[in-house]
Amino acid sequence: MTDTALPIQDYALLDDEECNARIIKAKEQLNGECIILGHHYQRNEVFQHADFSGDSLKLSRQAAQSQAKYIVFCGVHFMAEVADILSRPEQIAILPDMAAGCSMADMANKVKVQQCWDELATVLDVENAVTPITYINSAADLKAFCGSHEGIVCTSSNAEKILNWCFERREKVLFFPDQHLGRNTGVQMDIPLQHMVTWDFSKPMGGLSVEQIKQAKMILWKGHCSVHQAFRPEHIDEFKAKYPETKVISHPEACFEVCQKSDYIGSTENILKIVKEAEPDTRWLVATELNLVNRLHEACKDQGKNVHFMAPTLSMCSTMFRTDPQHLAWVLENLVAGHVVNQVSVSQEESALAKQALDNMLQAS
Repeated sequence: MTDTALPIQDYALLDDEECNARIIKAKEQLNGECIILGHHYQRNEVFQHADFSGDSLKLSRQAAQSQAKYIVFCGVHFMAEVADILSRPEQIAILPDMAAGCSMADMANKVKVQQCWDELATVLDVENAVTPITYINSAADLKAFCGSHEGIVCTSSNAEKILNWCFERREKVLFFPDQHLGRNTGVQMDIPLQHMVTWDFSKPMGGLSVEQIKQAKMILWKGHCSVHQAFRPEHIDEFKAKYPETKVISHPEACFEVCQKSDYIGSTENILKIVKEAEPDTRWLVATELNLVNRLHEACKDQGKNVHFMAPTLSMCSTMFRTDPQHLAWVLENLVAGHVVNQVSVSQEESALAKQALDNMLQAS
């Protein structure tokens, strides 16, 4: 055990091969005290060390059920927050690189959402008319906001169930931070587009008229995922002109026009399931993050399946990419030395409210 934490600067110039060897050794020395979680979008150099892989909620629940003391989340900041909220008090959530954030999550913050809520209150009886829903890709304080207003959290796989839960209680929803998940799910539920309005947080009253707000069933926050914004309907048209037999599958964070041209719409887990269970010798065009698509291609090529990335240019989650073998080795070797670095901790009050919104989701779905 060392007296002070090992500095990250000592790891910056290490090559990946050396880091990999040190990661493996450190895991052995920790002897089950540490669990490494790898999100589907994580780079292969890190993903290979994951004890569990999956989407953010699945991973957090697996970690909470494990006997590990340390939860090292190879993902982004909001994911480590969820792990901290759902884990037992004695467990410690760690993010290898604190700069690993989420551009979509950053598009909605507590100040802007509270301002939106207050402005809606000048038009509606918000506490009785509107249920706030936050996508799990959001900061803990927004989950807490939903918990404090009898709201709820959703994921890309359960959004329809969550919306049904909301509409059984109130006539409208405020859906943030991703407009596309909200819109695509609403359309699948036969909600007319004219009853879904977009709240532009940079404008007074979201840029909407009083009449638009009163008529809306879904008020969608003007947020998006930069990765899924790269996919365009013309990419599908151009690819299918060359390979007309292609099946198209898209994540619901992709825009409405892309999802409308897709054969399937699904979360990361559903995309993997559908393509892996498909008939051999089929061709797939996939609209989601590059690392997932590349791994899916490798997993399916022996079955004669061709899995293609939809965008003609590279599009990966740049903030997720910040977690590298150097940061993972640094975190693990510090744990071996008796030091916790980069702990992600949500306050007790905020955690309780956020957990209320998460529990609502788990019960509803």
